[in-house]
Amino acid sequence: MVTPMRSDGSIDLDAAQRVATHLVDAGHDGLVVSGTTGESPTTSSEEKDELLRAVIDAVGERCVVIAGAGSNDTAKSVESVRLAQKAGAHAVLAVTPYYNKPPQAGLVAHFRAIADASDLPVMVYDIPGRSGIAIARETYLRIAEHERITAVKDARGDLWFAGEMMEQTGLDWYSGDDAMNLAHFVNGAVGFVGVTSQVAPVAYREMADAVVEGRWDDARAVHHRLVPLVNAVMNVTQGAIMAKAGLALQGVIGSPTLRLPLVEADDAETALLREALSAVG
Repeated sequence: MVTPMRSDGSIDLDAAQRVATHLVDAGHDGLVVSGTTGESPTTSSEEKDELLRAVIDAVGERCVVIAGAGSNDTAKSVESVRLAQKAGAHAVLAVTPYYNKPPQAGLVAHFRAIADASDLPVMVYDIPGRSGIAIARETYLRIAEHERITAVKDARGDLWFAGEMMEQTGLDWYSGDDAMNLAHFVNGAVGFVGVTSQVAPVAYREMADAVVEGRWDDARAVHHRLVPLVNAVMNVTQGAIMAKAGLALQGVIGSPTLRLPLVEADDAETALLREALSAVG
């Protein structure tokens, strides 16, 4: 979920509640608050806490609210997890530590520390394209032994590896790559954590329902319909930029403002997005 901001860059909690309600009304059964798409690198701990509490107040009885709590500082992540539990989050999302490229033993210790910090279930986020390091097979096997590490958001783009890890760890697998949602479903994933889904929530609900009901032709048809939109949101510029632009075009948020170093979509990007949204319907 994006973090709505006013034109001066301050967080708009009322708009955040409207976005959360809009998404749940349209079929989302979970929301990630203060993930990367929520501009977590540029929001303070206090802002994250206020945002999480606002979303929980709006939709916490209707969907799973997951708090983004990962960073490349284990102590900071542990504190974020504790604050998330205090605020009433249902689970936490913890990305692989980025930039400092810890060894696999460090990843094990990092994820275990996060899992030990609260009673909340933990979804680990494997995205080597951003973090600079992938979670190794042996690391998955070790962290899966922890009772509160229960799920994976997979954005590494290796379906064969994903299938092996599902089989060997028993962890719940979620696609973390919008372009590969259907492929992950076919491979055995139980869901997806997406960016594009917040500008086309009804279509993505249709895909998920079709998968659950075994209507694979229908799921594939939705997937094909979404291709231009996924390309527009994910492959032109940064996903949060285009997600906010899309929600603004749809009138869900009043401003597509982001915090630097992210900038608003330009006229060409906005026109491309408008065309893609129209094609999806």
